[in-house]
Amino acid sequence: IEAIAKASGRPENVIGMHFFNPVPIMKLLELVEHDSCSKQTVAFAQAAGMAMGKTTILVKDIPGFATSRLGVILGNEAIRMLADGVASAKDIDTAMVLGYKHPMGPLALTDLVGLDVRRDILLNLKQSFNDDSYTPHPLLEKLVAEGRLGKKSGKGIYDWSSGSAEETELP
Repeated sequence: IEAIAKASGRPENVIGMHFFNPVPIMKLLELVEHDSCSKQTVAFAQAAGMAMGKTTILVKDIPGFATSRLGVILGNEAIRMLADGVASAKDIDTAMVLGYKHPMGPLALTDLVGLDVRRDILLNLKQSFNDDSYTPHPLLEKLVAEGRLGKKSGKGIYDWSSGSAEETELP
């Protein structure tokens, strides 16, 4: 965000506003503050978020911010559990929806966001932090290589061709 802010020529007036999928349902708006961002810009973004019916949190400008760092690790672990045969995709997702009150499970969310996008975020964080804990699971890599990118391609962890998430056979 800071690089974008500097390029604008008005860095004090630039802030990151990270929305979540599905945007109409998700109430969180992550505001990303960099070192040159003014307090007035933060207050303006908070007010804009409130006007949109969002709850804002303020995070520092670091790779993955706060939420993506947590979300991709959760999604990658859910893929690992699926690959290890711990439970079905539907049961893993149901566990997080009912047990942790997530609006959707991590595997369905990965399909919604895009397996390629999730993989690229993991790779960026792995490089940014020089941390192998962000290594994409081999099943994620395999699905992306096969073009199974999630809802946008019609098939990912789930088969979306019917318009809703149906369990599918994984490679």
